[in-house]
Amino acid sequence: MSSRPYRNATVTSTGMGWSLVEHLPAINSFLLLMLSLFCYAGVAAAADMEIIPFSTFNQGPLVMIYGLPHDTGADITPTGKFHTALNQELSSNYTVNSNQREQITLDGETYRLAFAARYGITPGWEIGVEIPYIFQGGGFLDGFVVDWHNTFGLPQGGRDSAPKNLMNYSYRKDGVQKLQVDHSGSGIGDISLTGGARLYDAHDKDSHDSLVLKGAIKLPTGDSSYLGGSGGTDAMLQLCGSSTNYSEWGSLGVYGSAGALVMSKGDVLRDQHKTLAGFGTFGLGWGPASWISFKVQLNANTPMYNGSSLDELAKNSLLLIFGGDLRLPGEYLLDIGVAEDVAVATAPDVSFHLGLSKRF
Repeated sequence: MSSRPYRNATVTSTGMGWSLVEHLPAINSFLLLMLSLFCYAGVAAAADMEIIPFSTFNQGPLVMIYGLPHDTGADITPTGKFHTALNQELSSNYTVNSNQREQITLDGETYRLAFAARYGITPGWEIGVEIPYIFQGGGFLDGFVVDWHNTFGLPQGGRDSAPKNLMNYSYRKDGVQKLQVDHSGSGIGDISLTGGARLYDAHDKDSHDSLVLKGAIKLPTGDSSYLGGSGGTDAMLQLCGSSTNYSEWGSLGVYGSAGALVMSKGDVLRDQHKTLAGFGTFGLGWGPASWISFKVQLNANTPMYNGSSLDELAKNSLLLIFGGDLRLPGEYLLDIGVAEDVAVATAPDVSFHLGLSKRF
């Protein structure tokens, strides 16, 4: 496997994509932990369920390498306490598009496992870190996604006739090959340093309203040769708000966020990627019992690139996530979600999210 950085040059290497077998022990251990905790969810007893966002973002291979926030919750860790989380995303990408000047293919699979920790340093202030580990490769989901699309009458976009479980991220413009990644890779991704400050918080037995300001700096610690990172440093600032009401019908909540991302010049499509992008989330949730909630959420972001008329690079992204939370014994929280690209080709065909978090 080659691991050399590139800017607008071609990166090629022979290989048949990501071999899932070599990573099965780690993946299976994590999924086994999720399953064993799920079996005990029904016996957890606690206060009313707080409605919080999914801790995920657009996992498109040319988007996830930048510093979009994974955490859009309107909460700040109490002084002297830690909030830790282990989040995993399994995403399947397939899109092929072209015009007179450009051709793009994004065919592959991404597995992202990230550890995040936040610490309350003083009342209303926190600092934190997120360390992701990323696998890029051919994967194994192609057949499942084809069957999913057939079952629900969704368009295949050519996926059903394409070779299965191979990796090819390719972009060509005006006869110049500007991106070619056809080899699998894995390693530490771009690490983010995070922080937050509480602006408003009102909490009583009937409701909880919050407003916080959060920020992050993403460092170029990942390998851009297989899209494990962007090769550049990004800075993000966002405003996050939430309102949860408690009634005899359970918890009813609404939440949202909006922010801006500033990006330095990285290695990927260096002369086309923008220096500024916007993003936002909006979600609704209902917790009928103290141990379970159901949520639906929209994630949006503006394009990361210019100089293109292809949807994959130039169109605003809109992602729909649905699922919920389970409160487990020991006050662990299990976050489960499935994401679909509402704005087609601007995000993965499908992403599966699992997150396990705890405050102590």
